[in-house]
Amino acid sequence: MPAHALDLYAGPTALRRLQREGIRADSFGTLVGASGGPKWFVLYGLDRYLFGEFFAGREKPLVTLGSSAGAWRLSCMGLADPLAGIDRLARYYAAQQYSSKPDLEEISHEAEKLVNIVLGENGAREIAGHPVVQVHIIADRVRGLVASEQRSALLAGLGLSAFANMLNRRYLGRWFQRVVFHAGSPAPAMAALKDFDTRCVRLTEGNVRKALLASGAIPLVLKGVADIPGAPPGVYRDGGITDYHFDLPFQSGEELVLYPHFYSRFSPGWFDKSLPWRKPHATHYHNVLVLAPSREFVRSLPYGKIPDRQDFSRMDFETRYAYWQQVLQESARLGEEFAQLVRSGEGLERIRPLREAMRGS
Repeated sequence: MPAHALDLYAGPTALRRLQREGIRADSFGTLVGASGGPKWFVLYGLDRYLFGEFFAGREKPLVTLGSSAGAWRLSCMGLADPLAGIDRLARYYAAQQYSSKPDLEEISHEAEKLVNIVLGENGAREIAGHPVVQVHIIADRVRGLVASEQRSALLAGLGLSAFANMLNRRYLGRWFQRVVFHAGSPAPAMAALKDFDTRCVRLTEGNVRKALLASGAIPLVLKGVADIPGAPPGVYRDGGITDYHFDLPFQSGEELVLYPHFYSRFSPGWFDKSLPWRKPHATHYHNVLVLAPSREFVRSLPYGKIPDRQDFSRMDFETRYAYWQQVLQESARLGEEFAQLVRSGEGLERIRPLREAMRGS
């Protein structure tokens, strides 16, 4: 019997409901996308099924919540043609080329070009005014040394904030204010956040592009984004710094949360990647269904891993492009497998308690 490509994990509330009702699109009120650069390529086939079939024709509101690459992916849900949007993102992201030693200007220019390609002429207006999909984009407004573009000052600020985060995650608030850019009304769960200073800002046609760029503005890699229309003044950087894989309550109502993730492990914030003891609160995931590629599937990929940003420096363009294209093609297996579970209503016994994944985070 062939190994499964997809692992499914559910918090206790989600597990009880899914076992009782099966996997139904209307059960979910929130769709989540984590940071992680090109790691998301492994989810491309799953995204195509979710965008083009699972959630197609939906009439009740659907909140999407993403940071960095997750925000870029899920913003495509707010387009009039979400499949065309996610296809453009995959095609042009994978085809990016840089000089041998790209600087901030070059990488930032390529990021801006990619956002413009994905959104096209009308995408910003479509996202801001979508009647059903309420896109939520997380970016971080930065303070002190972290707001500087001078490399030495920025490095010092990042070092200080990383040390403070190691002591207590809440100390990040000294340097980072979470800003949630939202279409429509802010999701109640986002508006009620108290872990960090959090500001909700309405998405408009005039700020969608900058909000997306800010959400993916990795410090020392891309320039910070300043003067976002409608938002508090200041410099904004990657939303994954505070919300990398998330440690917050996603959904305040009875609906469930769907979280396609490239891992079955979680790091709350960017600085927590090197802190194995820092894990999300299990209570925040009680109503979440996580979909993740299985270890067997990942081992079957070229190099036995999913893509990551280091591929830009480890591989020449031709090698990297061929590798990423194969991952994009193979990712269709995840979408096909999830589609079969939804259509057949069988195989729900494969859903494992999320606490198993949390223990291994």
